[in-house]
Amino acid sequence: MTASDLLGSLGACVLSHRELRDDAAAVEPRTQAVRQPEGTDKPSKPQDALLCGMKLPLHQVFYPLGFAVEIITNSANVLEAATESFGHRSHCRGESALQVRIGISEDGHRECPPEPTRREYNHLYSLVADPDNQALLDLKTCANFTWLTRSALQNRLYFRYNFLEKVVYLLLGASVVTDVHAACVSKNGRSMLLCGDSGAGKSTLAYACARAGWIYTSDDTCYLVNDSPIPRVIGHSHRARFRPEAKLLFPELHDRELTPRMEGKPSIEVPISELPVSNTAAEATVDLIVYLCRQPSAPGTLAALPRGTATERARSELYSAGEIRAMHEQVLEILFDVPTYELEYCDLDQGIQLLDHLTRST
Repeated sequence: MTASDLLGSLGACVLSHRELRDDAAAVEPRTQAVRQPEGTDKPSKPQDALLCGMKLPLHQVFYPLGFAVEIITNSANVLEAATESFGHRSHCRGESALQVRIGISEDGHRECPPEPTRREYNHLYSLVADPDNQALLDLKTCANFTWLTRSALQNRLYFRYNFLEKVVYLLLGASVVTDVHAACVSKNGRSMLLCGDSGAGKSTLAYACARAGWIYTSDDTCYLVNDSPIPRVIGHSHRARFRPEAKLLFPELHDRELTPRMEGKPSIEVPISELPVSNTAAEATVDLIVYLCRQPSAPGTLAALPRGTATERARSELYSAGEIRAMHEQVLEILFDVPTYELEYCDLDQGIQLLDHLTRST
C-alpha cells in the first residue's frame, strides 16, 4: 500500500468517526425529551419512557349514575373536573367501586389536542387524540389507563367530555347499565321514554314537559339498570342540553353560551337548578315508550306500535361491539312488552297535550 493510499484510508476512518459522533449528538436530545408526569425526576431507566411507573397519589370516590367510581390520579385538577362532572350525586348503588386511572404529564405546549379517534375491537376500546393523549380500556375486566398532557387538562371541557366522562360511562356501560338514546319524563304516575332520530325533538319536548310541571329525568340519554327485574332507567336529571336553535323556543336560553362537545356537536348545557323546572327524579320505571316524529303540518296523532318495536330499535342504535354488545342486546329484551307508540306532532304544545292524554288513558 502506498503512502497516499494509507493517508486516504485514515481520512475515511476519521470522517466516519465524526459522522457517528454527530449522529449520536442528534439522537441524544430525543432521548432526553421524554415527557414526564408531574412531580417525577428525569428517566433513569429505559422503561421510564413508557410512563409505566407513573405514581398516582391522589384519589377520590364519585357516584356517576349512583355507582361508586374511584378516580386515581397525580393531579388535583383532575379531581376538580370530576367534581364538576359527577359531584351532583352522592347515592351509592352496589358495593364494589370501579377504578379510573388518569396520569398527567408535562408537555410544554399550549394548544389543545384534537378530538380523540375512537376504536373498538370486541371488549378492547381506545381513545387516541395524539401520541401523548390517549386512553386504553378493557371493557371486560374494566382495567384502564388514561395518559394525558397538561395542555389537554387545561381545557376543562375538552378533558371532561372527551376523556373523563367518556371513560367513566364506557366502564359503567360495560358492567352495570345499558345506555338508551332517549329522554325521560313522568306525569300522573306514568314514566315514559321519548325516543326518535336525531332532530326529532327529544330534548326540547322533554324540557317543555318539565317546564309544564312534569317530572324530569333526562333529556337525551337514559341508562337501563342491567340487574333490575323491571325496566328502570337512570338519567342526568341535574342538567339539560339543547341544540343552539332551542334559544328560539325558550327565552331563558337567550344569553346562554354554546358548550363544545364531542363529535363536533355544539350545544347549550345548563344546570337544571338554573332553569324553571320544579320536579326532577334521578331514576324512573319505564311504563311507556314514545317515538317522536315532528313534522311542520302534522295533525297530532298517537298510534300504537307492535310489541318488540322498542327492543329492536334500541338494539340497532347500540354503539357497543362483541361480547359487550351481546350483553346489551340481552338487557334490552326487558323493553319488549312495554307499550310503545308513535307520536306525530308539529309543535311543543300539541306534543305535550297528546303525551298528557296518553298518561291518563293507559
